[in-house]
Amino acid sequence: MPHETPTAVAVEAVAVEAVAAAQAMAALPDNHKNKPKGNISKKDRKTAQLHLARELKALDGSDGFSVGLEDDSNLFKWNVLIEGPGETPYEGGFFNAILEFPEDFPQKPPLMKFTTPNFWHPNVYKDGKVCISILHEPKEDPFNLQESVDLKWRPILSVEAVIVSVISMLNSPNFGSPANVDASVEWKKNPEQYVKKIKKLVRKTQELMMGG
Repeated sequence: MPHETPTAVAVEAVAVEAVAAAQAMAALPDNHKNKPKGNISKKDRKTAQLHLARELKALDGSDGFSVGLEDDSNLFKWNVLIEGPGETPYEGGFFNAILEFPEDFPQKPPLMKFTTPNFWHPNVYKDGKVCISILHEPKEDPFNLQESVDLKWRPILSVEAVIVSVISMLNSPNFGSPANVDASVEWKKNPEQYVKKIKKLVRKTQELMMGG
């Protein structure tokens, strides 16, 4: 039996991914396959769909979070369930979020928003929208010059990198540019009250998971 070189194995793996992505695309209703919006071309939209299909498949069985399509006919909107990381105030919680991808992904970053009611964190707006560097377009922000372009979105980054960054953010907020000023002030000036609020939130998410 001929010995497969690493290059041959890699090519085969890419081919398998491509087939899986094509199958995911084929499963979509026709009216969702070629329906570009704005200035996005059909080619860019299809490229984005193939990319997202591969990413979705790769994240199956991930530790610490799970992902799935909100609607099986739409690869551009994902449901995310994040398990609160251990040794943090969020430990034991189950936090729902959505990821919405632009139709020219990965050229532009996705938007992530927590849908768990009353989610509380310095880098999450009160409407649930997450505000961290990896979700920002790689251009200079005149209102936040301290944010390095190197920390912002790049097309080579994966969806997994986004979710892992958000999980890390839960216990390591960026106080330099808070999205929720009240949460930021409370974390710094009254950490016991902050932790108490998060523990209450954790219990609520557990009740919801149990159907309460």
